[in-house]
Amino acid sequence: MNLRYDGRVVVITGAGNGLGKSHALEFAKRGARVVVNDLGGAGDGSGEDGSVASQVVREIEALGGQAIGNTDSVEDGGRIIQQAMDTYGRVDVLINNAGILRDTAFHKLDEASWDIIYRVHLLGAFRTTRAAWDVMRSAGYGRILMTTSAAGIYGNFGQANYSSAKLGIVGLANTLAVEGATKGIFTNTIAPTAASRLTASVMPEAMLKALNPEYVTPVAAMLCHESSDQNGGLFEVGGGWVAKLRWEQARGAMFSPGTMTAEALADRWSEVTSFDKARHPSSIQDTLQTLGEEIGMQFGLSVQ
Repeated sequence: MNLRYDGRVVVITGAGNGLGKSHALEFAKRGARVVVNDLGGAGDGSGEDGSVASQVVREIEALGGQAIGNTDSVEDGGRIIQQAMDTYGRVDVLINNAGILRDTAFHKLDEASWDIIYRVHLLGAFRTTRAAWDVMRSAGYGRILMTTSAAGIYGNFGQANYSSAKLGIVGLANTLAVEGATKGIFTNTIAPTAASRLTASVMPEAMLKALNPEYVTPVAAMLCHESSDQNGGLFEVGGGWVAKLRWEQARGAMFSPGTMTAEALADRWSEVTSFDKARHPSSIQDTLQTLGEEIGMQFGLSVQ
């Protein structure tokens, strides 16, 4: 284990089961002091059980590692970070992993099911990260790992609430990557597909076995290490497969002044949607530069 975490403090939300637990055990094996956060609720967010986090702490201690349990909701993210500071005096890594599901078709989706998914996934990630942000800025160092989903990236039937929150997390991570870079804080996002209590009812047994959470955790251990310079990345992970995603932008169609109508646009729609000679912008500056160049060519201007 060359990628050690000795002396580092790692906070992991939703670490009582599945992927979060796998993360917690791995980071502890690598020498980290781990804050195991888990409210201990059911997969739909109902109830709570303080023994869930405690059990993971006992497993870590049995392996010779160091850990403390935390049973706060991620909606009280500041309390999670405060416990880490009170116990260990620092927070080096934050992995936002906590999540629940309230799946239903959009025409049946009520506000209660919308709100609780938003609160746990997006609001919870914000509050926990906001509390850790000041700590990391003061230290001049931090690694943050967000957890999104393929449902957020691509959409999925019955998951309007979940997909919206999960893609919101990507937007949050992208901005944190920009703002934190000069402060030594790197933020990345993974979209894992892993066996868990949330997927157990929708996947066959053979698939669940192939999607062991332990096949995702190495990505977290690498991205969160001090040696990693990856920042602002989005990765799909599952079953031992890892792939980075990026935006692709068509060359598009530019219209001269006064010529852009709905009909003219329809005539050139193939240009708008063709990915031949596509661009791959990685920042807002990239896409603004492209827009500036297109306007410049159209009007004979030098747009910087």
